[in-house]
Amino acid sequence: METTLQTERTRVRRLPQRAAYDREAVYAILDAGFLCHVGIVERGQPIVIPTAYARVGDAIVLHGSSKSRLVEVLSSGAPACVTVTHTDGFVMARSAFHHSINYRSVVILGRGEPITGEAEKYAALEAFMEHLHPGRWAVVRPPNAQELKASGVVRIPVTEASAKIRTGPPLDDAEDMALDVWAGVVPLTLERGTPIQDLG
Repeated sequence: METTLQTERTRVRRLPQRAAYDREAVYAILDAGFLCHVGIVERGQPIVIPTAYARVGDAIVLHGSSKSRLVEVLSSGAPACVTVTHTDGFVMARSAFHHSINYRSVVILGRGEPITGEAEKYAALEAFMEHLHPGRWAVVRPPNAQELKASGVVRIPVTEASAKIRTGPPLDDAEDMALDVWAGVVPLTLERGTPIQDLG
């Protein structure tokens, strides 16, 4: 399998020095997240849908109702664009113009492939849950045959993608460095809170 995911369609044109196209960089960003936005076209109308995902091998796995618009469009093999973004900090510059955000992002171009075999679908759903909540699959009731049938599972192979990353402090102009304005980075983090038990 190709180690580079760069194609003419995924080549980063704006600030190309921030781009990465190797699987290691792309997979690190994918594995650190759980929410993506999937762009599709349905009846000529572009639609972007947020949804959870997991990386399973060299593919992104999505799931939903077998009758959902997203699953039906992707299962047809239609082209899609999947994006994942992590915001790591607000970059506070001395000038308004140079404010920015530190981020890690991935853009994947590809086509959906339905997962229909019962064993493969079961394994994909297990991998999906384990990505979001490690250890959870072992303690819950697994899906039964009816639930498996009602669940649509789609993979999108990661063969054409790019990562783009910004890190570090603001890039102020030299003439602004003496301004009496605080500058730096305000870190942003996402963390799990204290679980709230269901008493129902």
